[in-house]
Amino acid sequence: MARLRAIFIGNTFISSYSLGKFAPIIIQMKIVILGPGAIGSLWACCLSRAGHSVSLWSQHQCDSIYLQQEHLPAIQFTSNNKDKLASADLLLVTLKAPNVMPAIKEIALNIAQQTIVVLMHNGMGTAEAINTLLPNNPLVIATTTHGAFRPKPSQVLHTGKGYTELGGYNDGGKRCDFLQPVFEHALPKTSWHCDIFTPIWHKLAINCIINPLTAIDQVKNGELSSAKYQEVITLLIDEINQVLKAEDIDVTHENLTTKVHQVIEATSDNYSSMHQDIFHKRPSEIDFITGYLLQRAKAHNISAPVNQTLFQKIKQIEQDHD
Repeated sequence: MARLRAIFIGNTFISSYSLGKFAPIIIQMKIVILGPGAIGSLWACCLSRAGHSVSLWSQHQCDSIYLQQEHLPAIQFTSNNKDKLASADLLLVTLKAPNVMPAIKEIALNIAQQTIVVLMHNGMGTAEAINTLLPNNPLVIATTTHGAFRPKPSQVLHTGKGYTELGGYNDGGKRCDFLQPVFEHALPKTSWHCDIFTPIWHKLAINCIINPLTAIDQVKNGELSSAKYQEVITLLIDEINQVLKAEDIDVTHENLTTKVHQVIEATSDNYSSMHQDIFHKRPSEIDFITGYLLQRAKAHNISAPVNQTLFQKIKQIEQDHD
């Protein structure tokens, strides 16, 4: 027997039918992607090909942007259109964490109260601020392990298949589990979490180790498997695990150690995002990765001197760049 699920988002009627083994039928959504960098461009192309009305909001003042994924036909996207933004069902934010709040402040008056805001970036700490700025909007947090690279501004490559996890931050966001098939249909695999903070914290913990170490020493992720890094990794995990326990995140020291080394091995040939930021003398996301961990450690009266040392080293490098 068919099961119907339906909901109104703004003026758009969203429904999905579950017919046994058949996939849900997804009704078109109006989506604006804020920050069409590599991962934002990948989602733009995938969501557009999945049948959604996708437009972009970029720091570059232009009316349209062409994007080509791999060797597929290029897609022309409307850019920086206030009417598109005002009527959007979904605002997908794929900016780096330090840029999220300034960018959303600039466009806040054009975001309708019923527009779902999805934050998809490394690190933590932006959701609290956005929830205060847009208290009536459903707010969803997302994390993805898909890899993307832009060899030139008009082309994006899907460099690594991964998975995306979604979950509500506020009460409105927690009712948005219908987004799971929307994202799944565009770029699988996607899962919905009733408690999104657990996977987000797990990712933050791994980033607190891999990102600063590879950025400071300017090495690929795989170098962290060498003997010289094992002592500092163990010390970092000791501190991070204490914070996770204080935050009621379900993870053991052994499991966290296993996860860290699995990611190091799986991404051995990759450069971390913080490595690239430091290499190109750009501001990093350290305030929203290790910085956020240190904030929560302080709130729980937990000492984290090794994480603090890495944080200070990255901040010093950034200061030297300035």
